[in-house]
Amino acid sequence: MLERGSSAAAEFMDRLGGAGFLTDNRDTAPFTRDWLNNYGAPPLGVARPASTEDVAATVGIAQTHGLVVVPQGGNTGLNGGSVLGDGQQGIVLSLGRMNRILSIDTLGLTATVEAGVALGTLHEVLADQGLGFPLHLGSEGSAQIGGLVATNAGGSHAFRFGMMGDLVLGLEVVLSDGRVWNGLRSLVKDNAGYSLRRLFCGAEGTLGIVTKAVLRLRPAERARATALLALESLEDALEVGQRVRGDAGETLAALEFFPEAGLALALKHIPELRRPFETPYPFYLLAELATSVEAAPVDAVLETCLGHALEAGSVGDALIASNGTQRTAFWRLREEMPEGQRLEGPQLKHDVSVPVSSLPAFVAEAITAVNAVLPGVCVNPFGHLLDGNVHFNLSPPQGCSGFEGLEKGLTEAVYEATTRHQGSIAAEHGLGQAKVDLADRFRPTVERELMTRIKLALDPDGRLNRGKVVRA
Repeated sequence: MLERGSSAAAEFMDRLGGAGFLTDNRDTAPFTRDWLNNYGAPPLGVARPASTEDVAATVGIAQTHGLVVVPQGGNTGLNGGSVLGDGQQGIVLSLGRMNRILSIDTLGLTATVEAGVALGTLHEVLADQGLGFPLHLGSEGSAQIGGLVATNAGGSHAFRFGMMGDLVLGLEVVLSDGRVWNGLRSLVKDNAGYSLRRLFCGAEGTLGIVTKAVLRLRPAERARATALLALESLEDALEVGQRVRGDAGETLAALEFFPEAGLALALKHIPELRRPFETPYPFYLLAELATSVEAAPVDAVLETCLGHALEAGSVGDALIASNGTQRTAFWRLREEMPEGQRLEGPQLKHDVSVPVSSLPAFVAEAITAVNAVLPGVCVNPFGHLLDGNVHFNLSPPQGCSGFEGLEKGLTEAVYEATTRHQGSIAAEHGLGQAKVDLADRFRPTVERELMTRIKLALDPDGRLNRGKVVRA
């Protein structure tokens, strides 16, 4: 920790005040480790700026004293992207105090917000005005807009509306030299040169610190229909998905798949969950139709979709939610996949994506590959069907307390299978410090060189979130 009498600490405190710069271990502890408690080193202090000007000043002070600056939002990431790396001398810069919704344009369908606004808070405020923001995550109560931009977050509606970068019209960003780029434009069409806002979406705070964002909104969904399907295989899930997409068209809002292995863990550890079908099936598919047109007959459309799937023999059993409570219960089964596995014990997470048509083959190949490394390893593959995103999570074999030191081999087996299917080893969770070395191994040389050049151009001293995304 920085001593209170040190030059750097004095400058931070003079600028930010006692509540704006924390040095006591008890105060900094919540900002030190990542959500999974796998990564993080003690920072010299935690800066909590209340304005863009404060952020710029903080970056300037850190540069003067040769300190690394790690931007942090809700700290809900899974790859150690928002905490210091081992051996680094630096500060965590938390955006949590910058949590104002600055404006909502109901005509242009945009919201201008500070980086520390929680996604769940934004949803609540917009709902009161009959509007929505089409990004939904299990961590939305804590995840902040700045962090979601920095990681280019995805979620269950990405195939329909795109990822976070597709929902951002403008940004305000503090650069590594303390200057501020004001790109807070609310324009859908803007071809005046390079799309700079895209550069910062997914950069994980390595190129600049997002302080404000202009987000695209849409009318709130007023009609919704939800079903849970029991399936024999992922091949059946793809066939059903294709049929539902054809029948439901633009009203299809989500298609989420999860296996019996993951459901069993969730049921085991979360007492309020209930098994949906009397007979277990290998896979389940959560299908939801939604539209802002209140009179749209989405219930009838969903029944038609399921009827066609049942006739084709692709569905073993099906339930349609009759009310909001049942819909919530269906969604909880899918959303509690990570929690059930966490409560079971040690886990090894992989967030990958492959072309949709390759999904069944990839999952089968990856299961074989990890079992070759550690026989009997438990696999829980779940995710977002129509964008090919698989959370390929592992638990130790039955009776084992860990992975027997084979974590690296297991992860490489998953990523090698992903690469063979022309996929990505980081679908929606980012790289952080967990995957940066592996990313260099699996990304093409030219791609790696281009990313390094961009990093050095915008942060030549390597002060912003060093060791994340690229090694520069």
